[in-house]
Amino acid sequence: MKTGALHSIMKMKIAFALLLIISPKVHADPQLTSWFTATSDQYARVFTTTAAETSGTSVTTWSRGTTTQSTPVYAGVHEVSYSNSWVYIKSSGLASHLMGPWYLDAAKTQLFPNLPTDTATIYRIPRSPTVPSTKTNTPGGAIGYFVNGVALFDNRDTFSYSNANGRDADPMAGIGLGDGIWNREAYANESVSFDAALAHQAGNQYHYHAQAIALRYQLGDHVDYNAKTNRYNESSVIETQHSPILAWAADGYPVYGPYGYSTATNASSGVRRMVSGYVARDSSNGTTNLTTAGRHTLPAWAAIAQNRSATLSPSQYGPNVSTTYAIGHYLEDYDHLGDLGKTQGVDFDLDKYNGRFCVTPDFPSGTYAYFETIAADGTPLFPFNLGRQFYGTPAGGTVTSISEAVTNFFTNNPSGAPTPPPHALQNSSTRLLVQTNDNVLIGGFIIRGGTKKVEVRAIGPSLTQAAVSGVVANPTLELYDSTNMLIASNDDWVNSDQRRAIADSNIPPLNSQESALIASLAEGNYTAVVRGANSTTGVGLVEIYDLDNAATIHLKNLSTRGRVETSDNVMIGGFILGGGVATNMIVRGLGPSLANVGVPGALTNPSLELYNAQGMLIDSNDDWMNSANKTAITNSGLAPTNNLESAVYDSLAAGNYTAIVRGVNSTTGVGLVEIYELD
Repeated sequence: MKTGALHSIMKMKIAFALLLIISPKVHADPQLTSWFTATSDQYARVFTTTAAETSGTSVTTWSRGTTTQSTPVYAGVHEVSYSNSWVYIKSSGLASHLMGPWYLDAAKTQLFPNLPTDTATIYRIPRSPTVPSTKTNTPGGAIGYFVNGVALFDNRDTFSYSNANGRDADPMAGIGLGDGIWNREAYANESVSFDAALAHQAGNQYHYHAQAIALRYQLGDHVDYNAKTNRYNESSVIETQHSPILAWAADGYPVYGPYGYSTATNASSGVRRMVSGYVARDSSNGTTNLTTAGRHTLPAWAAIAQNRSATLSPSQYGPNVSTTYAIGHYLEDYDHLGDLGKTQGVDFDLDKYNGRFCVTPDFPSGTYAYFETIAADGTPLFPFNLGRQFYGTPAGGTVTSISEAVTNFFTNNPSGAPTPPPHALQNSSTRLLVQTNDNVLIGGFIIRGGTKKVEVRAIGPSLTQAAVSGVVANPTLELYDSTNMLIASNDDWVNSDQRRAIADSNIPPLNSQESALIASLAEGNYTAVVRGANSTTGVGLVEIYDLDNAATIHLKNLSTRGRVETSDNVMIGGFILGGGVATNMIVRGLGPSLANVGVPGALTNPSLELYNAQGMLIDSNDDWMNSANKTAITNSGLAPTNNLESAVYDSLAAGNYTAIVRGVNSTTGVGLVEIYELD
């Protein structure tokens, strides 16, 4: 189960304090700061088959066909540097989200013939983009790089229709690449081979053609993730935040996610999904009806890109529209509204390059920017990232080495990571039935030794992935200091100003309706309160994560208060101990003494059980005076004030632990679970 528990709160709103890091989206140089490096110290992992995916068995080494990853490799970007003219990244080309499995057929019986491996890529983008009068077509291979170090490919799948052969060229046809006039659209023709992240590999190069939905999840861009099934879905919550930068194209312009400001140059105009200018040639919007007219003409944008007349000769015709060659099979099955007399900014948002000049959180004074295009349900929409041509001059690309003096901005150095303290409470959580009024879920903790950076989460919907029923559908989170002052709150982490920081922490909630906060908190006592939005109820989880593991600054005490019911709705608290030496700990289950501080309906006789990570009961107690360690408990100064309350004293090695508080004889009432680090 997940970890955690919390410090002592004898009142409904004990509290939280100090220095909240709001993490405003202010970027001195987005070309440097937008690279997603939070997971660069993780090994790339792959599901090789659907059976492995179902069982959750991923691997860090793999082999298939001509590709072999014989040793584990760090995922994504591991170095960012720059000169006056260029930004350079070094990347393994492998994502930090789970990759695979890949198949050639929808039934998933034919394995993809090869797997991705470390490409050891050096890629550069120009620091000062230029805009040419004559545009350049996007080539095969990488046309940019996503901020997680994965290659961005264009909207084609390499092959096109061969008029002379009356069929598409394809890898097995033996007729070359085709005529290059009716070009196969990648998502329509290749998505059967995509993994859950909507990516696959060419040779050993992992890449996205369509939307990078798993990266969007990692960056907090309106995507939910089911870890049990390894599936991503567009969130149903109304989006209120501008999408982050997802990639940089070879011309030096950013590629944003699908959400931008409603009015291109007005950051106060609200946020909505960007509308592509491309529409199917099916007679709507003033387009040619390819079903009746045949594929005998090109749309205006394609005629320019191919440098040929829009009116084709019979030897250049494409196939008639059919089930095999449905509209959308080829890039040229789409027209652009700008070529049909429609107005950008009124009828559509994005030009034929799939971008616009606009203000963004990263460029408040404005920039040209591409946007990913999706339907309301998250289905990728043509042209996905870029149109058939770059807007700017694609001066960037892959290089074999860096041949100029550069300044280092980021280097992944896993071996140089801070060493966790020899013993410390690192993470904690408590699961309980969240009710209303005084019976909401209340978690508290104490920080000792200085300022500590923590993440606090309120979890509900994603508990269903662990087979928990009756969850709180929309948990909210409040953060209080020791004076009972509200210092921060959140409802839906994806709508938080801290969304990018939460995503970068590598522990964002799995559901967009769950809540989270990151705070830098000074020495003192703090409290988190989890409620159901609009007074709804259900099982919820409050979690505290230590984000810095500073050796001299500790999460010393953790506790949670709430109503203890029976069966699955008893109080379940967990915690993680770090380091390599045993730590003396006291865990308490309180009830009767809560009445002394005005808490109604206190649990009259709580019992306590302590389990290790293997689910083995390692200690238990009912009435602390009956404990074999009552002398040590008394000497600690932490003995419960009521003899019916429970406590255990144990020396615990590093690892995960779970404490369960129940009412003796299935009684119910408000209880408190507490974890104290003594050393």
